[in-house]
Amino acid sequence: MIKKCDHPGCSKAGTCRAPKTRDLREYWWFCKEHAAEYNKNWNYYANMTPDEIDAEWERETFGVADKDKDKVNKNEDEYVKFLNDFLTGRTTFDKIPTKKTVPNQITAALQVFGLPISASWREVGIKYRALAKKYHPDTAQNKEAATTEFTRITTAYETLKKYFNK
Repeated sequence: MIKKCDHPGCSKAGTCRAPKTRDLREYWWFCKEHAAEYNKNWNYYANMTPDEIDAEWERETFGVADKDKDKVNKNEDEYVKFLNDFLTGRTTFDKIPTKKTVPNQITAALQVFGLPISASWREVGIKYRALAKKYHPDTAQNKEAATTEFTRITTAYETLKKYFNK
């Protein structure tokens, strides 16, 4: 879509974009002649103090103003230390516990199913169904032993159910 030139009284096509403000989010649409005139008179730094201009220039050039460099350098120093520790010796990382300790009752419940500590809820469910089917008192030949084993499996399953918040 072709826009009309935004200069008052001009009826030519507005084919040249010109910024309305410094944030460069809104634009005027001018014909070539009026865009040249606007750009010749437009000052990006208008209404800014010399200190604001310097800070803006530093931010645009270096990504941070001079007054904020100490804060950024502190963050960079911490990041460099982090990388250095990670790559050489890992002293910081060796002290961080990798996992929370698993309670004994959970470990015991997982052992009933023959599963490792890293087992997921899905794996628990699959193993429970297989063992429940095998040791269900209604289908087993030795009903007394099956009842005892089925109770043990069900108790372990209920313990894990609470642990996995299901």
